Amino acid sequence: MTLTPLTTHELEERLAEILWSKLSSMSEVAKTFAGLKREQQDFALHWVEALEGSNTACAFHFASHAARALQALRRKDVEAWIVHAMDVYDSSGLYAAVEVFRDVDGFQERQRIRQVGVEFKEVSLVLERFITGLSGRRLKLEVADECYTDTETLYLPEITSLFQSQEDNFRLLKSTAVYLWAQTRFGTWRQGVIDLLANYPQPDLAMHLFRALELLRLDAVIARELPGTHRDMSELNLDRGQSICPPDWEGWQQRLQQKSASVCDSLIILDDIYGTDLVLPPPICYQGECFPERVELVLQERIVDEQTGLRSLLVRFQKDLEADNPELMTIEQQPFSLHKHPNAESPERFDLELMFNGQPVVPPEDIQTLLQSILLDLGEIPDEYLSPAGDGKYVLRDQRDQDEDLSADVWSGTYHEIGAHIYDEWDFNRQHYRKGWCVLRELDIEPMDDGFVNQTMEKYSSHLGSLRKTFEALRGEDKRLKKEAYGDEVDIDALVEAHADAATGVEMTDRLFTRLHKVERNLAVMFMIDMSGSTRGWINKAERESLVLLCEALETLGDRYAIYGFSGMTRKRCEIYRVKRFSDQYDEEVRNRIAGIEAKDYTRMGVAIRHLTALLNQVEAKTRVLITLSDGKPDDYHDGYQGAYGIEDTRRALIEAKRTGIHPFCITIDREGQDYLPHMYGPVNYTIVDAVEKLPYKVSDIYRRLTT
Repeated sequence: MTLTPLTTHELEERLAEILWSKLSSMSEVAKTFAGLKREQQDFALHWVEALEGSNTACAFHFASHAARALQALRRKDVEAWIVHAMDVYDSSGLYAAVEVFRDVDGFQERQRIRQVGVEFKEVSLVLERFITGLSGRRLKLEVADECYTDTETLYLPEITSLFQSQEDNFRLLKSTAVYLWAQTRFGTWRQGVIDLLANYPQPDLAMHLFRALELLRLDAVIARELPGTHRDMSELNLDRGQSICPPDWEGWQQRLQQKSASVCDSLIILDDIYGTDLVLPPPICYQGECFPERVELVLQERIVDEQTGLRSLLVRFQKDLEADNPELMTIEQQPFSLHKHPNAESPERFDLELMFNGQPVVPPEDIQTLLQSILLDLGEIPDEYLSPAGDGKYVLRDQRDQDEDLSADVWSGTYHEIGAHIYDEWDFNRQHYRKGWCVLRELDIEPMDDGFVNQTMEKYSSHLGSLRKTFEALRGEDKRLKKEAYGDEVDIDALVEAHADAATGVEMTDRLFTRLHKVERNLAVMFMIDMSGSTRGWINKAERESLVLLCEALETLGDRYAIYGFSGMTRKRCEIYRVKRFSDQYDEEVRNRIAGIEAKDYTRMGVAIRHLTALLNQVEAKTRVLITLSDGKPDDYHDGYQGAYGIEDTRRALIEAKRTGIHPFCITIDREGQDYLPHMYGPVNYTIVDAVEKLPYKVSDIYRRLTT
């Protein structure tokens, strides 16, 4: 039955009730809603109410533009518009979110683009691996408004949507990355090129002609190096009706297609054609832009850095060579020299041979990397670069960047989070994930050798024997198979049946034995330990004592298990503490880490479950279990992670874990846990304990349930 649309008056009252407002503008919003179908009205009112839980102003601005959005967009696109606006609100604040709500037409166009476009973030990993596999300098990939390279980074668009299919747009993005890589690999930006171009009366014109000539040369190089990608490039040009070779340029194309052609040939031809009446060719779809000033900045910094670095590393290498080969010791000021041999298969490449006192030597990888990078920039290795000088402690730029990323402080900026793990978080008010919302880092627990473990063993010595027997029983539970053709004992039941068959003239079976079948255990268990501030005092001590008893019992089984603690403060500082990895032995170091577990901050459980789920899924096991030991419900500081919000995010994270085949279980000492644990874990996947010594027995019950 079709419901009758709500009247303007009914809508105005409903909106006022949700938004707690009687503003005159509410009447205008109600009028726009009145023109919608009832199902559209209900949909809009539902979202006004949901958004009000996050921000009343956002809810009002959504309501102001909802009717226009519902008329212009599909239902799922309206939801995407809402989620996008709230993501913007999370990252950039209210004013930015209001602009998203206002710009319905712009969002509609972006949705059209997204349907056929390729997002960088969706394919960046594939592209990065592909580019890393190519020769030359290691390059990073980042998003930018223009496509270009500064010779260390390939800058690519957030969304590529020039063509009408995602397949073609991915080919375009890949072709762009390859073309920019070729510029860095085959000398387009070799030192001195930018200065030569800047000396022309019209530098911009010279740059345009130079780009067109380099396109011809690099096209031929890519055809030789990557014929598959070159075919994609040719097809894209054909679809666009473009040609890399303008009319009357065929002669120069043939010259630049020669294997021996280099950037010097492009510069020579440029000098010949500059000032003529040639028609400037339009850029090719994958060609990108040129920003010589950005290249020059990076290039000069790298040249100085790598000269210093190579000379420093040669000091260390010389000491190693002389220590291993005393006959090579020399008093010459510059014992190193370099022979550069053209590669027989690819003249664009060179085989480098480092000599030490006239003898060929194989340099370590860091020196080889520097030599190749310097050769790309200079086309040669100057003699002064091979003169050892420095302390031999140079670190490659790639490694420095990585180390800086890993030590980055998440508090220094909203998205300065490289080196951390980034996770979505479920917002039950919006019924959508907050993208990239939580920042999590793995930290080490400081071991504490204070005798705690020995004290615990002595305190609960009367329980250890029975605990071990309990777990030994799990290990020894073999299955007795009946009616077997061979075995250890006679199967009396089968024998009786066989005798009865023989008495009636039926052929007697030979399956008259029983035998024990060894049950192979293939189990991996992750223990997630609450280290929030609420565990401070006797609860923290109880957790540590429980873990000592548990580990002593688990060692009996021989199953793989890991222990991680979790805590943090706000979404920007979620922390996982390593107590025992799956690969760690239960040794003195792990015992001291258990002793070092201490109460920290708050209990943001969802992100911890997502991270430990990812770690647990890396383990090959038939059965994977995630057991949480906690003293209470999810809770965090100041950003709304309390009550229903925290419970629903945790529940969603547990559902995600179950979908990957993980069995989650919770052991708590919170007597009020029955109010929320069944909703999060399910009615049979939690238990409440009131004594330390009972916890290992509860774990054995969980084991028995999962393995029988």
